[in-house]
Amino acid sequence: MSEAMTQRRRSGPPDRSELPGYLVSDPRRRPDPATRELAQGLGWFSIGLGLTEVACGGAIARWLGMPRSAPVIRAYGVRELLQGIGILGASDPTPWISARVAGDALDIATVLPGLEGHNPRKDNVVIALVALAGVTAADVICARNLSEAPLAPSEKVRRDYRQRSGFRRRAEAMRGAARGFKPPPDIIGPEAMRPWTLTNA
Repeated sequence: MSEAMTQRRRSGPPDRSELPGYLVSDPRRRPDPATRELAQGLGWFSIGLGLTEVACGGAIARWLGMPRSAPVIRAYGVRELLQGIGILGASDPTPWISARVAGDALDIATVLPGLEGHNPRKDNVVIALVALAGVTAADVICARNLSEAPLAPSEKVRRDYRQRSGFRRRAEAMRGAARGFKPPPDIIGPEAMRPWTLTNA
């Protein structure tokens, strides 16, 4: 029986709990404001870059000395647009930022061949690679900070604790329970320090 369940687990889709944190979206994540602003900035940057690549893919390819790469650059522009929309629209942009990191690696792999052969635009290729390295560093930092952000308690936990008062019984049941209580003499204090009354005479 256990072997059958193990086989089913292996053949079925991966459990979300077994996936790395940077691949799973969790709306309970509470990143710090700087990380949240960085993610939003990367989202808008992705949309701007995507529009530029789609509209000017041919010009970018010629600037790199790789005119045959124009269709690939336009396709990367569509990818950037989708990633930017996903980052800005998601309650947790962690998977989308991680997708940007993978896209950065793909961009670098596409531009690197421009340094080979007799490409007269190798200087432009170096500039593009330096820019890609900077963007990749920002994406990696943002993805790491998002995946390591603390998780807020779930709504169920908040609801359970919100209804607790710390008392064993309701306030109505405890009202008047100590009405006839008389403290023992040792709690009142030593007899010599008690207020003088006729009973002490």
